[in-house]
Amino acid sequence: MREITLRQVEVIRAVMLRGTISGAAELLGVSAPGISRLVKHTEESLGIRLFERRAGLFVPAVEAGAVFDQIREVYRGVENLQVALDSLGKGEDVRLAFASAPSVAQFIAARAIRAIRARYPDLFIDLNILKIEETPDYLLLERGEFVIMSSPVRNPGAESEPIAQGRVVAILPEGHRLAARAVVSVHDLATEPLIGVDPADPYGEIIARPFREAGIELRHSVRGRFAQTVVSLVRHGLGVALIDEFSVAEVYMPGLVRRPLAENVTVTIYAVTKKGRALSTFAEFAIRQFRRELAEAHRHWAGQEGRA
Repeated sequence: MREITLRQVEVIRAVMLRGTISGAAELLGVSAPGISRLVKHTEESLGIRLFERRAGLFVPAVEAGAVFDQIREVYRGVENLQVALDSLGKGEDVRLAFASAPSVAQFIAARAIRAIRARYPDLFIDLNILKIEETPDYLLLERGEFVIMSSPVRNPGAESEPIAQGRVVAILPEGHRLAARAVVSVHDLATEPLIGVDPADPYGEIIARPFREAGIELRHSVRGRFAQTVVSLVRHGLGVALIDEFSVAEVYMPGLVRRPLAENVTVTIYAVTKKGRALSTFAEFAIRQFRRELAEAHRHWAGQEGRA
């Protein structure tokens, strides 16, 4: 059986392209005698003449035409493979679908997507905004690869990995009497019109916890379903609220004042995935970016708090 190695194919193609042994050696970055010996050995082992020598040039032999046709096909396939790999590296013709809780989607998701876009400029990104009760179906039906949530998902088919932790803070309308204070307590907020999320909601339960622990009856004047709704209501002067620091992570928020909360209340952010599902490279990179952006937002808030 006549066999040929990939190295022999590479050398034959180089000679075919350059027409001389020295040219092929230069193309491959090796010595000319090595190329000459390999060509001779290949012809002898195959029992066919690959090249005709004409005035110092190596011209493909007529009888070896079928061999050279196959070599061209091999390299065309390699080039197509390289194009496919390059496209994959940039995210061409592929998509990344994931979802986020509204609190993280408000500002952090955009920052994470900016980093994802910089790494994979042609990747199509499908971002959904989900409530926690919608998360299991989204993951188990594989509509997306992961969900960023502010509470773990209690479902045997899902895994919740903590990726960040932040503080619960107080937000006030600009010009509010409590805005002059460096730190605000739930005791200060209890006498104010309070905007919040239903305590039966996992996120609402976190926000309600410091009132409950302080023995303060929680009375909302207005409730919103999502964190950004609460922010908007406070900004328009309709009351005060507690909220996670990531929901107000933007540097400039006109009409809104953020203050540290005297009570130490934290919120944990999770990356939730379908149990046993292997994530794409894009999803793994995206989760790392969320982790990084959340950590950066927390550091920024801690710095602001230290200067307060």
